[in-house]
Formats: sequence, structure tokens, C-alpha cells
Amino acid sequence: MSDTPVSMLKARNPRTGEYDFRFETAGTAEVAAAGQRLRAGQPDWAALPVEARGERLLHFAEVMLDHRAALSAALETDTGRRRVAGLEIDGLAASIRNWASQAPGLATGGWVAGRSNPAIRHAPQFIPYPLVGVISPWNFPLTLSMIDTVPALLAGCSVLIKPSEVTSRFAGPLQDAVRAAGLDQQLGFVLGGAETGTALIGACDAVCFTGSVATGRKVAVAAAGRMIPAFLELGGKDPMIVLASSDLEAATDAALRASVLSTGQACQSIERIYVQRPLYEAFLRRLTQKAEAVRLNWPDIMSGDIGPIIFERQAGILAHHISDAVDKGAAVHTGGSLEHHGGGLWLRPTVLSGVDHSMLVMSEETFGPILPVMAFDTEEEAIDLANQSEYGLSAAVFAGTLEEAERVGRRLEAGAISLNDAALTGLFHEAEKQSFKLSGMGGSRMGAAGYQRFLRRKALIANTARPAPLAAFSEDAP
Repeated sequence: MSDTPVSMLKARNPRTGEYDFRFETAGTAEVAAAGQRLRAGQPDWAALPVEARGERLLHFAEVMLDHRAALSAALETDTGRRRVAGLEIDGLAASIRNWASQAPGLATGGWVAGRSNPAIRHAPQFIPYPLVGVISPWNFPLTLSMIDTVPALLAGCSVLIKPSEVTSRFAGPLQDAVRAAGLDQQLGFVLGGAETGTALIGACDAVCFTGSVATGRKVAVAAAGRMIPAFLELGGKDPMIVLASSDLEAATDAALRASVLSTGQACQSIERIYVQRPLYEAFLRRLTQKAEAVRLNWPDIMSGDIGPIIFERQAGILAHHISDAVDKGAAVHTGGSLEHHGGGLWLRPTVLSGVDHSMLVMSEETFGPILPVMAFDTEEEAIDLANQSEYGLSAAVFAGTLEEAERVGRRLEAGAISLNDAALTGLFHEAEKQSFKLSGMGGSRMGAAGYQRFLRRKALIANTARPAPLAAFSEDAP
């Protein structure tokens, strides 16, 4: 342990508003010690065949499910959600099974004869980064702490995780499951705020960060200073384009779900909706009807559709975006104001019309259940509006046919485009994609690249003929 004074942090319960969880933060010395311990356990881990590592992780998934009650209770308190907490646990188990089945075929290769000189051949060797650092956010605490961790472990890395200080309760029962599964020499946790995150970057060989653009820039700079790779999944301001040929019921269903699921606290949430003018009034009316029917998950946590706002500071951002839009001429059709229930902060789905790009709600990341709807006339106008953003995480297009939606989607500046649905990257993880603009940097965390990015590729180059003498390169050589 460090000789420096112990620093404590406290976390707020989003349903009660009480700061009822206190924890000791890890300083530089503690982070370094945790990193050294995991480094010591990494060589034996990497020496195992990938199939054996997969079996160990599958065992961990079973053990985690044995710890489900404690883990679910902690996640529920962290986020104020019960069903989604359960889905996070089940999703992690499914992710482990998926990666364990895929990984053996994702880094293979033998000797290949050279094209320019068949006497020289080459073969790859894949070397894992010894220690990967993961800095995860507060909106899906378990999912986003493990989304990079699972493929990194399968690749042969050890992993050190710093969860968000806003939602750190789950780390305790998850650590218990890690120890029970015998993986505590390869997977560890450190709790704390920005200083702990900085120390983590200093202790690791590669870093994965999910969070805001502002913090992501700092992570990128710190990683660049150490010449280590940074895989960044940052903010979004995802647009949805609805063409006049769209099915009204399907489009409004998708728009509502993709905007307010998990109270809109997801990076791939739809935050801007553009509707072609012939359909605009009907779309706005139907969307408002459906938004009005959404139930708060209060007072009974086992009922309702959307939970509380997890991070108190985020509630202030939502209120500011709404007031800015109203001050500039937007109309509120439903929702529109923060509600206080049981000490927690809540916002009903808020449908806005009369919006434009001068408003914060159309330009800055909102991260809440706000649905601004804007009319457009032509496809060109819609594409231009959708691309008027410093973000490029993902987007969506609705149309009467897949071909029509694809035509528009191919021109959008974002890493993943949902066609005739929205926010599919939260439901479907097989398609590789990279973030555009300020929404991220580095290889895809989805698809085969999600595993391969944790392996450095070494080339073995063999000459099967006699080596060339110096004379072959002389100025007077024939």
C-alpha cells in the first residue's frame, strides 16, 4: 500500500439520491502494484492454447452466474434498473461463449511463399500485449467494463479495469466471481477517479476507454506520450433519417426505442430525428402518442419502461438542453421537465419540434430521453443535416425499401448505419465498424478486429536459398 493519505470517494444511489457507497481510491502505487501482479500472471496465461483460455473463461461465466444475486443487486443499485442489470449479466455470459467459439480461428497462419522472391517465405507470430488497461463508463457498468476485457483475455493479455467512480458497486461481487474462477492473476480492478485512470494508463501496455470526447482526448494524449495504443469509443449524436416512404408504425417504434431505452443513456442512442415533410406531421403526432405512453420505472422497480437518470450531473445537462431549445423557439409535445421521485431524478420521453441546428439539443451530445424532430424536403438536405456534426458514431435510415434506405445510408458519415431500424449496434455485435470524426479512434471492438487488435503481429521471414553477398549490390555489379 502507498504511504500517501487514503482518499475516499462516494457514489450516489440514482433511485434514492443518497450518497450511500464509499470506497477507497487506488493511488499510483496501488495501481502499479496491481499491474505488476497481473503482469506476473500473464506469461503462463499467454502460453496456454487459446482453446484452453476459452475453457477458463467459460468456467468464469458459470461462476459469475453462481454469483448472480449479489452482482445483480449491485448493478441494480448502481443504475436504478433491474431488468437491464439482468440483461448485462446474461449478455456478458453470451459474449464469453461467443468469443470463446470464435477466437481459435481469428489469428492463424502458416508459411507463405514470397511473391517477388519465392525463395523467401514468411509466417506470422501473434504476441499479446502483456497488460491491457480498461477505463469504463457509468451507463452500462458491467457490459462496458467487459466488452474489451473478454477478447483481450482470450488473446492472452492480462487486464486491469477501472470502473467509473459513479457506478463502482458492481466491481466487488464481480471480483469475487473472478477469484472463485481462479482468474485473479489475469484480471483485476482498481477503483477511483481521474487520478486512478491516469495511473492506469501509466501502468499498462494498451488502453481501452469508453466515455466522453473531452476525457478521451486526455487518454489519447497520455497514451501517445507512452507510445502505447489507445482504443477509444467516445460520444455520439446519432441521427435518424425517416423518408416519406417509411412505414409510420415501424419508424416511430424504432425511433422511440432507440432514443429512450435505458433512459437514453447509451452512446448509440438516436439523438436527432429528421423526417421528410410529407410524413412529418403524422410522424410527430404518432411519436408523441407513443412517448406519452412510456411509464417511469417508479415506484416499483419491477414495472415501467425507463429508469432514473444515473449521473446527477447529466440531469443538469438534459435540463439545459431543453431550456436552450425552448428559448430558441422549440415546442415541447410531451415530457420536458425533470421530475423528483424518491430522491431520484427522472425525465419522461421529451418530444420536441421546431428545432434547428442552432440548438444544443441538435449539436451537443444529450445522453438522455430527448427526441428532437426536424422536417426536411429532399434526400440531399437530409444527408447534409445528418452529416453536420462533429460526431460520427452511428446513424439510422428508414425507408419503404431496403434499397432506398441503403442508398442514403452509404452517404452518411458514421461508423455503423442501421437500415429500417435504429441503434442496432447495441443489439448486434458481429459487424466490424470504426468510429468517424470525434466519436472514437482505433480498431473495431466488434467483429474479428475486436480480438485481433490485442495481438501484435510479428513477421518471421526465412530465406530458403543462399543469402545475397554484398557484391550483389555493388555499383559495378552486372
